Amino acid sequence: MLELIISLASGALGGNLAGKASSALNQGTLINSIVGILGGGLGGQILSTLTGGAVDAGSAASIAGIVSSVASGGVGGGVLLAIVGFIRKAIGK
Repeated sequence: MLELIISLASGALGGNLAGKASSALNQGTLINSIVGILGGGLGGQILSTLTGGAVDAGSAASIAGIVSSVASGGVGGGVLLAIVGFIRKAIGK
């Protein structure tokens, strides 16, 4: 459960950082956060699947578990925001 919470919070942060880094992707703080949270959850689940469950809730209390949750959540949030930004830009044309 701790791993999921960390991934979601990191996703929100990653989404907002990606939005601030590129004005073309920026959808506003609220949308950046929502998309980032979704991306963070997906990123955490994908990492857990790829590692075969080696990074699970039991290891989330360890430093490695926390770092992997932050990294996967942040990257997942940023990547999903980029995808949403590109789709919205393509639809707007």
